[in-house]
Amino acid sequence: MTKKLQDLFDLPTTETESVNELQAPLVEGITKEALNSLEKIENALPQVKGLDAADSEMDALTDLATSSYKDLMDLGMQVDSRFSAEIFGVAGTMLGHAITAKTAKLNKKLKMIELQLKKAALDAKSADKDKEVENVPLGAGQALDRNELLKILNGKNQE
Repeated sequence: MTKKLQDLFDLPTTETESVNELQAPLVEGITKEALNSLEKIENALPQVKGLDAADSEMDALTDLATSSYKDLMDLGMQVDSRFSAEIFGVAGTMLGHAITAKTAKLNKKLKMIELQLKKAALDAKSADKDKEVENVPLGAGQALDRNELLKILNGKNQE
């Protein structure tokens, strides 16, 4: 039971509350490598050009649609009731446009973050693969034919 529910229903607090593993901070498990990767992602995100321009355009569209909505709502309240339904319908459309602009802005940011994370994961995987290929002992008394080399590389790709 959560603390908010206990406060809402005036229930006594339970003494046996334990910290949920999901709520515990993960500071102990974070390594310097993970922090460096996170910093790389944060530094790369502002470097993507055009994010600020599109954000300001979406904000301008949202503000324009919101102000049009407010104006139409005021107008709808002042005109005769037989004409107000159409005005309120258009006002609702304007509010829908404002919501759509905000949603598009958020979706774009989330997509950029997702792409940055995928790129970081791909870079990490390719770096690991390069290290594995470099660690394969070649030469120095070992003669490998093409089939044996493909088996080694294929085995490492499957892992």
